[in-house]
Amino acid sequence: FWLKSQSFSIPVFRNPSAFQIMAGVLRSLSGVANKSLRNKPVAQQVRCLNLHEYQSLEVFSSFGVQVPRGGVAKTVDEAVEVAKQFPGGVVVKSQVLAGGRGLGTFKNGFKGGVHICDSIEDVKDKASQMLNQVLVTKQTGEAGKPCDTLFLCEKFKIKRERYFAILMDRSVGGPILIGSKVGGTSIEDIAESDPDAIIKMPVDIMKGLSQEQAREMAVKMDFEGDQIQAAADNIAMMYKTFIERDCTMVEINPLGELEDGRVIVCDAKVGFDDNAAFRQKDIHDKRDFSQEDPREVEASKWDLNYIGLDGSIACMVNGAGLAMATMDVLKLHGGEPANFLDVGGAAQKDQIKAAFSLLQGDPTVKSIFINIFGGIMRCDVIAEGVVGAITELGLKKPVVVRLVGTNVERGQQILEESGLDLFFNADFTTAAKKAVELAA
Repeated sequence: FWLKSQSFSIPVFRNPSAFQIMAGVLRSLSGVANKSLRNKPVAQQVRCLNLHEYQSLEVFSSFGVQVPRGGVAKTVDEAVEVAKQFPGGVVVKSQVLAGGRGLGTFKNGFKGGVHICDSIEDVKDKASQMLNQVLVTKQTGEAGKPCDTLFLCEKFKIKRERYFAILMDRSVGGPILIGSKVGGTSIEDIAESDPDAIIKMPVDIMKGLSQEQAREMAVKMDFEGDQIQAAADNIAMMYKTFIERDCTMVEINPLGELEDGRVIVCDAKVGFDDNAAFRQKDIHDKRDFSQEDPREVEASKWDLNYIGLDGSIACMVNGAGLAMATMDVLKLHGGEPANFLDVGGAAQKDQIKAAFSLLQGDPTVKSIFINIFGGIMRCDVIAEGVVGAITELGLKKPVVVRLVGTNVERGQQILEESGLDLFFNADFTTAAKKAVELAA
């Protein structure tokens, strides 16, 4: 659902993976929503590249944004060496692509993905229990995320916390700055309890962010004295990062005012547009595949729009609208979709083969439903791809095929002449019911 004001809407997702569902769907068809998928734990879909905290801070630092001093460790010994640089103590943070790390629990039973350590021995103890373990948070689901990297940063005292973000907002046709005098907690909770606490400032993308606007934002966020200019400089440099690095989102929570007078980015979440990978290669080379569903990583290699779900009926469909309708019809007749998979309108035989291999290799899948409308995709190409894939990989699970549209007769002929044990039906509902029956 959405928290709405007169000029801005903030998405508030009922579960931590709803963003990934929406992002994957929007990649194929803007504006599609599916109620049947709500409150379902699903795997993550990469709509835009997400970096780890330490990587995001490195990007910010390169643009002059003030960030905590720290270092990265992949072993206990490396963690100890970094900690020696900060005799006043360090904060040890697990690096996984999920929120709620501080309240998370590792599968070895160790609680907390963020710890304040005042001694080298404490760092060694915490690091040994965090590295190469799986952290489960409210956003990861039961599977959790592997933690093979720690970020150790200086320990400091925060005088006051604020929230700051930059997003693209269609309602204003460009970037919008979002801020709050209150930070360190969920912005959704702040917006719900006090909508007036959310500060919004649209930016003309052609003119850019002026120094006057940056200062105005800092003042509205209740910075005072010398901190106004310090905050404005950070805001200006974060906007520069957002534009020049093709970001989809910059979220700082908190933007901290320290007792020593500094204004720094204490924690950051940054998304980068995957469509800009060709000109942001150094950024996209930082992608951590270990944090992603391996099925989706494989699908992305073939330009397939894939999102893993928690059902038992695999779907191969062309067009996001038909894919959503397919999942709804399966749900209507008692089935549960195992995935969202849009092969698109220009898929070739090798892509169809890759898609079929992906679906058949999923251990949770009990039946496969191929639903193709041959308006943007020729039915004979799908048929040839399916037959080729089954011939090479073998038929391990029941397959229901529905083909309608361009070259449907030729497609059906290819399937029939193959001699494969397939269930073919041109009626949407009948085919869907058969897929549900076979998965029971």
